[in-house]
Amino acid sequence: MPTLKLQPTFAMLSINTALKNKIMKTIEKIKITLVLAISILFAKNSQAQDTQTAKNYDQGFRLGIGLNAGYAFQNPYKLALGADARLQYDLSKRYSFTLTTGFTNLFVNKIDGSDLVFIPAKAGFKAFIWNDQFYVMGEAGAAFAVTNDYHKTSLLLAPSIGYASKYIDISLRYEHYNDFVRLNNDGSQGKGFGQLGVRLAYGFNL
Repeated sequence: MPTLKLQPTFAMLSINTALKNKIMKTIEKIKITLVLAISILFAKNSQAQDTQTAKNYDQGFRLGIGLNAGYAFQNPYKLALGADARLQYDLSKRYSFTLTTGFTNLFVNKIDGSDLVFIPAKAGFKAFIWNDQFYVMGEAGAAFAVTNDYHKTSLLLAPSIGYASKYIDISLRYEHYNDFVRLNNDGSQGKGFGQLGVRLAYGFNL
């Protein structure tokens, strides 16, 4: 009766295989649980670090005092000189809102009339794009002419690029005045012109 003696062996093997499968499934579940737990802990730790970094950054205001020089591209204007004050609110290390005002003198030849002097009022948004020092900025606002015989108000648009450290801010911008008068090549009057300008400023926290 050899076949009868082998039946308990097959039964034992079947039980052992089932037990092993159950153990393997339990081990897999434990592994998955551990991976999920580690992932959750890592995510919570990263979130805590990001939150702590945001809390540690001191949001606040800065004030910058700047000197400007530029060159206008349309007649009768040539050289531009001015000064400004800029209030900046830092939302984070990379993004800031700005408000800028001051005065600008656009020089013209005496035979073409008086210089154009105006007061700009601009709101802007600054974004640092490299190393928390190099930035791009866009500004929009109005330019209020205060020349004796000219009191026009013009839309003002000014994109710029620049570099800023803790105290120094250097930028290059194109500033366009949409409504100020200009001289065309044929001697007639037109509207709108721009200047390419450089700004050097000293800034500090308030």
